[in-house]
Amino acid sequence: MRWISDHEYLHQKDGSVFLHNLITGNNSEFLSSITFDQVAASDYVVSADKIYVAFKSNWTKIWRHSFTASYSLYDLADSTFLSTPDIPHQVHLFAWAPTGNKMAFVWENDVYVKTSPTAKAVQVTSNGKHNNILNGIPDWVYEEEMFSSYEAMWWSPGGKYLAYAEFNDTLVQNIEYSWYGKEQYPDTVIFPYPKPGTPNPVVKLFVYDTANISSITEVVVPASVGAGDHYLATVTWVTDERIAVQWQKRKQNELRFQIYDFSIVGNTWMENALEVRHKPPPIPRFPAFSPSNPTLSADKNSFYIVMSDNNGYKHIHQVAGGTATAVTSGTWEVIDILKVTSNNIYYSSNQYGDKPGGRNVYKITLGATPPATQCLTCTLNEDRCQYNSAYFSHDASFFRMDCSGPSATQHTSTHTHYTTHYPNSVYLWYQMTLPPGFDESKKYPLLIDVYAGPCSQKADYRYRLGWAAYLASTEKVIVASFDGRGSGYQGDKLMHSIYRRLGTYEVEDQITAAREFTNMGFVDKGRIAIWGWSYGGYVTSMVLGAGSGVFKCGMAVAPVSKWEYYDTIYTERYMNQPSENLEFYKNSTVTARAKNFKSVQYLLVHGTADDNVHFQQAAQISEALVEEQVDFEAMWYTDKDHGLDGSANQHVYTHMSHFLQRCFA
Repeated sequence: MRWISDHEYLHQKDGSVFLHNLITGNNSEFLSSITFDQVAASDYVVSADKIYVAFKSNWTKIWRHSFTASYSLYDLADSTFLSTPDIPHQVHLFAWAPTGNKMAFVWENDVYVKTSPTAKAVQVTSNGKHNNILNGIPDWVYEEEMFSSYEAMWWSPGGKYLAYAEFNDTLVQNIEYSWYGKEQYPDTVIFPYPKPGTPNPVVKLFVYDTANISSITEVVVPASVGAGDHYLATVTWVTDERIAVQWQKRKQNELRFQIYDFSIVGNTWMENALEVRHKPPPIPRFPAFSPSNPTLSADKNSFYIVMSDNNGYKHIHQVAGGTATAVTSGTWEVIDILKVTSNNIYYSSNQYGDKPGGRNVYKITLGATPPATQCLTCTLNEDRCQYNSAYFSHDASFFRMDCSGPSATQHTSTHTHYTTHYPNSVYLWYQMTLPPGFDESKKYPLLIDVYAGPCSQKADYRYRLGWAAYLASTEKVIVASFDGRGSGYQGDKLMHSIYRRLGTYEVEDQITAAREFTNMGFVDKGRIAIWGWSYGGYVTSMVLGAGSGVFKCGMAVAPVSKWEYYDTIYTERYMNQPSENLEFYKNSTVTARAKNFKSVQYLLVHGTADDNVHFQQAAQISEALVEEQVDFEAMWYTDKDHGLDGSANQHVYTHMSHFLQRCFA
């Protein structure tokens, strides 16, 4: 479903796209499946003026968010494809302007602009070079850890300007791994991947004037931030002549929100006196991942942004006149700002029922005295829907409510509660998937499903039908997840417990939780296992290597072994650089705990083409275990990345099921 106005949306069904009008109730075919088939399209993007459609085909994945694709331009009025769209094949990124039908795309790391579908493409940049200079698209580390997308160009509201980022990876060291393929000799995958303490990409922000093809101006990073290594965090247009940018120093403990105004004199973007700095020592007060995007107020005179308040909870703040003022408050957290209109702010939070794992949609009426807040979803099918989100039409007259749980099937039941083992009687949440016909007087094997990374949450009210449901219903295994110190959505005090000390409290808390579960009376303390993927694989390995005697076995998929092997942005956000925190870098390795694995059964799983957590990490664990003469099991997946997709996905769960059966036998 895609909103294209305040009362119209497009919906794809049986290969065709239909236009629905909520005012008239009319439905009509907008794009035929035959049209999709003409260019073997898998997706489509409609121009802002609804005159043209760009059909996407030949989609080829690169990394988590990035891909290449071919785009065919279609004239809706004539029902024909343009014969000379002037767009090369295998484009990295395509974006219509927010008004009219201008477009921009990235090809071979350079930015191009077309002022109309029939106009000749203008090459904006010419210095793009594979693995060195990227324009309009992020490099690997920015895509994965800062932007969480493949977009690094931004149209101004009126389509006059196009802002784009340039990433210079010349000094970034490369990661290399084999791609085995089917040929006689393997290929080698090489790309820049900065690791803690090593050179980062150098980023610059430019603005291109579509009315003057020779006009490209730089939006210069403020001197206080740009004096050393820094990051470009977010870019938000206010008007065609004003742009707001968030910058961070490499340490990521300070965020500078800077507004720039276009000056005709000198054709430059000048720093506005209005700026906001957030520097709450000694630890960051921002979301655990990249800073949230600011949302513009209807009158364009201020912004709304989610950041920590003085009590350490994430809340909406209004940024105006260089000052950030809290709009919401309480011992709960705002998850996201969904929509802002002239009269209302719509947001999602976990306020209702004091349940950190819940989600509901709220509306704040602006200008009311006192401010009026209304929950739009709290009582809608409350038994079934306690994890909700919303997708609003252009002016928020309508929204699509998405209910993600906790509906339960007849085969499994999910029990969510809390425990109080954490100091100062702080409630920490867990959830359990119980076998059908669960009997508290019986003893069941227990599997801890862990992630436990900073700001993560496993105990929530979403409904899932996956491996845990299979294990509970078929193998009669209790599957439990627990959110300990370091987890998110319960305030900064809990989340920041592991700042500069990954691999400590979040590991200890999983062991403590397992002990607490055995005290409930229905867990067989001789059959307790743990498993996790990525950060969860790291915690699984650290738990097993702790030598607690609590766990009989465990399975680690794509685990980190040493933080010095992971990327800069993520690792240094929580651990700083090795030179600043060497002791905890050294004490947080799986390899140092290798000898303790002799008392547990361990399955190590990794894809050989993991671009994120490199196969190097598993190789180091394997080497350390062999050095200590530890007998363990290992499974690798040839040419598979961090997600182990395709046939590997079913295989890994089947393999882990068999491993668990042997462990619990």
